[in-house]
Amino acid sequence: MASRSILIRRLRSKNVAFSSAPTLIRYTSTKSTQKSPPKASLPQEPPQQRSWLTRKVETSPAAKRVFLGISNALGYGSPKQMAGRRALAFYEQICAIKPDEDKEFWQNECYLPPTFQSWFTITNLHVWLLTVRLRALPAAHGKHYHQALIDHFFIDIEDRIRTVLQPPTEPTQPYTFHTSFYVNPNAPPPDAKTPDGKPRRSSPAPDRIVTRQMKIFKEQWAGMGLSFDLALVKGDMEMAGAVWRNLLGARGAQGIIYSTSGPAFRRSVNLVGGEVVNVSKVDFEKEEARDDHSGVYDFPPAEVDKYLTYPEVMRDVVGYCRRELKRLEGVSDEDIVSGDWKKLKFGRVR
Repeated sequence: MASRSILIRRLRSKNVAFSSAPTLIRYTSTKSTQKSPPKASLPQEPPQQRSWLTRKVETSPAAKRVFLGISNALGYGSPKQMAGRRALAFYEQICAIKPDEDKEFWQNECYLPPTFQSWFTITNLHVWLLTVRLRALPAAHGKHYHQALIDHFFIDIEDRIRTVLQPPTEPTQPYTFHTSFYVNPNAPPPDAKTPDGKPRRSSPAPDRIVTRQMKIFKEQWAGMGLSFDLALVKGDMEMAGAVWRNLLGARGAQGIIYSTSGPAFRRSVNLVGGEVVNVSKVDFEKEEARDDHSGVYDFPPAEVDKYLTYPEVMRDVVGYCRRELKRLEGVSDEDIVSGDWKKLKFGRVR
């Protein structure tokens, strides 16, 4: 995965067009009467000159038949390849944009900090919502679309986490798009220069740290998926618990701190085992007092009133999940397989 994301970044920085094949992951008012001013017309880009091969294929039926035959023989027109290309639009246009679209709700109502971890968690929720519908597709399509969506999700995650842990000296084109939801704490200041005038690069984290973080995200993805799958069957109370544990950081799990004589800092440690951490060796009392820099921890005594909003927030998120799953159920298999992502687009939480 590391070499793949680096290759993708370099190709995009050179404006080279390519299509990525799926890779198995081994580690989800009131109307106003005033007329709005006319929108400023955007500058039109000059038409791209067609290549010799494109002109030849379009003008020669025989060449077109040969070209399509070779493409199909190489698998470019296979259901798996088609699912991979369409799933990229599903991920980019439906799931990955949701943290930015509902930024005010997640940061101001759920009190999630503007960190990459928060962005990942919210995107993961919407990936799960969409995979619930994709898993209901006919077997010939469901497996390909489900796997391709997860592939694009983790390729984007690795690309973003490398930008955070190994910040480049100059901005690069991400796998999908830039987001304003979180701030890269390791990004070098614009005026940071070396003595010879070149941009100064922050100390990059070693690749083993990136690999370890990817394993942690894989476990978080699997854990959230399992908890919400269970909630889908057991009911809204179970789903509210899944929302509290996975999206709200299980704040207050050890009780609410009312007195200033209590611990100055405490967070919930939600470990159930996995490849990264041996739970039997974890000192939970020590871990609860350690700042993991996620920004999600129990509210201090001066902010305990924020807990009063949690029942309403959990109700709204559960209602949102149920509402969107019901709407996705009404989208036909034909629309999904044809790549009509606009019919799958999520609404707002509130």
